[in-house]
Amino acid sequence: MKQRWSLIVLVAGLSFMSGGWLLQRGVASGGNVYQQARLFDDVLGHVNAYYVDSIGETDLYDRATRGMLEQLKDPYSVLLTGDDYKALTEQTSGNYAGLGIQIDVRDGWITVVAPLPDTPAERAGVATGDQIIEVDGKSTEGWKNDEAVKSLRGDAGSRVTITVRRSGVADPIKFALTRARIHIRSVPAGTMFDGGVGYISLNPVAETSAEELRAEIVSMRSKGLKSLILDLRRNPGGLLDQGVKVADLFLDDRQEIVATRGRARGATKEFQDEGKQLWPDLPIVVLVNDGTASAAEIIAGALQDHDRAVVVGTPTFGKGLVQTLFPLGDGVALKLTTARWFTPSGRTIQRIAKNEEEQAVLAATEAADTVPGTPDKEDTDSAIRSRPIFHTDGGRVVRGGGGIVPDLVIRPDTLDAQEREFAKALGSKLPEYRDVLTTFALAHKQSGAIKSEAFTVTPEMRQQVYGRLRAKGIDVSPQVYAGATALIDEQLGYEIARYVFGRPAEDRRRAQADTQMQTAIGLLRKAGTPRELLGLATASRAAVPAQN
Repeated sequence: MKQRWSLIVLVAGLSFMSGGWLLQRGVASGGNVYQQARLFDDVLGHVNAYYVDSIGETDLYDRATRGMLEQLKDPYSVLLTGDDYKALTEQTSGNYAGLGIQIDVRDGWITVVAPLPDTPAERAGVATGDQIIEVDGKSTEGWKNDEAVKSLRGDAGSRVTITVRRSGVADPIKFALTRARIHIRSVPAGTMFDGGVGYISLNPVAETSAEELRAEIVSMRSKGLKSLILDLRRNPGGLLDQGVKVADLFLDDRQEIVATRGRARGATKEFQDEGKQLWPDLPIVVLVNDGTASAAEIIAGALQDHDRAVVVGTPTFGKGLVQTLFPLGDGVALKLTTARWFTPSGRTIQRIAKNEEEQAVLAATEAADTVPGTPDKEDTDSAIRSRPIFHTDGGRVVRGGGGIVPDLVIRPDTLDAQEREFAKALGSKLPEYRDVLTTFALAHKQSGAIKSEAFTVTPEMRQQVYGRLRAKGIDVSPQVYAGATALIDEQLGYEIARYVFGRPAEDRRRAQADTQMQTAIGLLRKAGTPRELLGLATASRAAVPAQN
């Protein structure tokens, strides 16, 4: 009994002392930074020693660090470690070690979409449509994209053997390859349309974006480029300095590109153009949508505010916060929001929202056409027109309130009722549907039956696709399938164009059904100068007031 009472007294004493310490620290919670640091160390020590579950001190410090960042209520301020840090480095630099293959999962196998130029895969003869069935003797059947990427990438100079199945070749083909440093271009080869209209996409804004864009425009100018469509749709942004350098290509000396405003020393500054533009006579249309964010919005906003380009599409995402990357050791870095940025006319790019998810919802709502479950387009357009007014260098009205509102708000076409019924019937079988389109396209590549990229998808081809769907157990009624004829023809046409003729042919074909692209092409074919382009855009906006 005496021992029992001794134990009770001991436990009560510990509880009292712990509770008294917490009470004292609670009184001191508003104290100076040294008291707060002492409080933190004491709490961590007690949790480490007495918490019901065992948690290592290293893990506790990690949780405390991440918890502190979470309390900032800023989804962009995060601690990056391991694969997350590596992924950010690869995205912003465009560099990794591997074979240089664009891949996707098709029909349960890793399929080569395209080998990148001047890479180990291309030099060895790996071809579009090849199915990678083994990596170092291990079957890839059922692999996901991320699993394939991890297996194909590795240290530069290391060896890997892949086995591919190629349509029209009886036996599998083995390639013994040496991994090398690969650079993923943020500016792929451009596409030329009739009338000297050139198309270039930029995604993301990475370390070499400005130089790649400059080189591509120079190359296309030598081929007859007279006007340019710069596609920033679905560009999530990237590096601030590269966003500034891209805008610098099209603006004149000392024109402001973007201003940042922050609390720390050096966070508030103006970024200005550092030289004369290279192509002052080049009319430019910039395409944007709700997936255009961050540094991509800087480019669009600067060119719009200085009347250098006409912006076409839907309002952008509205990410106007500057993140600075602070390396903290081997494979660890802090990505921290340090400033907000503003366009030359004074518009804030940051969209007002509670969090990133609400930003995405607001941007998607403004981008949507009249679709069940979304606000009426007239209501959305009215909301856009109610945004605060700013003015460009030439006095044109542009709208603030977060994101970049295009000069011409052109929403993409949406699925009609019959096409939505077809999509609903596919349901979870959508990947299998994509597999059918790809294998059908590869069969036509092997046969050589398609001679021109201007080919027409025939009813017979469409029926063959339907037969392949049924053979895979995809139960879509003939009536529902027939109701989606236009959609199926488009998607099948894109797939055949890509695998038979290459990405530029696919781009040209996609442009035919892209209302934003068609608007841009139509304007540029009529405009001989940047000034004429602005006049045409102003006239178009006046003619369709409901769109703006």
